[in-house]
Amino acid sequence: MDLNFSEEQEMIREVAREIAVEKIKPVAAKHDETGEFPHDIMKVIAEADLFRVFIDEKYGGMGMGTVALAIAIEELTWGCAGISIGYAATGLGAFPIILHGTEEQKEKYLPPIAEGKLAAFGLTESAAGSDASAVKTTAVRDGDHYILNGTKQWITNGGEAETYSIIASTHPKKGARGLSAFIVEKGTEGFDFGKKEDKLGIRASATRELVFKDCRVPAENLIGKEGRGFKVAMDTFDASRPGIGAQAVGIAQAALDYAVAFAYEREQFGQKITSFQGVKFMIADMATKIEAARSLVYKAAFMYDEKDREAGMFSAMAKLFASDTAMEVAVDAVQLYGGNGYMKEYPVEKLMRDAKITQIYEGTNQIQKEIIGKDVVKHIIRKK
Repeated sequence: MDLNFSEEQEMIREVAREIAVEKIKPVAAKHDETGEFPHDIMKVIAEADLFRVFIDEKYGGMGMGTVALAIAIEELTWGCAGISIGYAATGLGAFPIILHGTEEQKEKYLPPIAEGKLAAFGLTESAAGSDASAVKTTAVRDGDHYILNGTKQWITNGGEAETYSIIASTHPKKGARGLSAFIVEKGTEGFDFGKKEDKLGIRASATRELVFKDCRVPAENLIGKEGRGFKVAMDTFDASRPGIGAQAVGIAQAALDYAVAFAYEREQFGQKITSFQGVKFMIADMATKIEAARSLVYKAAFMYDEKDREAGMFSAMAKLFASDTAMEVAVDAVQLYGGNGYMKEYPVEKLMRDAKITQIYEGTNQIQKEIIGKDVVKHIIRKK
């Protein structure tokens, strides 16, 4: 499908696909089994300058925006979702600084990220998942510092990232209006990590608790103003959700590619199973949903880059539809493999496990429907 990518965007796609084919795919099963973080592949991605695509040229990037980031994520994820998320989650961790950081913060923290230093975003807690306003981690002003106390849960790139964008409450009685955002550097006294979680899928990624015990963070690391943390978080998700959609499309495309190749070689009743109408119908549904998801993902990314007022709604749509598609396609791929698909010897059971998280993180799909429904009503009423 021609998405009218520019020559530069096509180059990003080709570079990312080459890394996926030559570096990621051959070791995907090993990293899934061991859960080892792919430091060597992050270095390869950095050397290919892919960390630069979503960062402005002023700070050592290429200034290519969300579309280019989505392109890179889709192609890298085709190789392995667990490996590629170290890259994708760095974008998530960087967006609060990109969108709301001061000039001094951008000059200090964005160039290292552009060079390949990992970042992470810390919002989720045990009681603050879909309800982001329920954050209990506190940040109390003490002279020219803030003192952070609390625990963040299930943070991607936890322990591996050098830079963390953290949402904490500076005014607990104000709920969402009392949240603020901070930049916390790895190695800051009072900032530690919990164990690496043993996950169903995306097992090569690092998912850890972030533990703050009287952690002193310079006041200059406040992102924006006090009380703007919820806004920072929501704006970050508007920017990052097309990337989750791209990740889901990468998983789905890999599942379809594997399934069709297997089905073409598999014979039953004396003929290839791709000759059976039931199988062809499954393949047709899988391919059609992937193309629809891909179109929606890149429309959302393009709208975000163009600062379209409806970009947030389309970002939610892209994340919702693409992740549901990834799960459906991966399940169908397992079905097409038959009993083989249930075995770890074959790649599609991993894709099914990897797909599931795309329906959950960065806002569950139920939350996306809440966002979409509210925005659709608002936009239609506005047009009357």
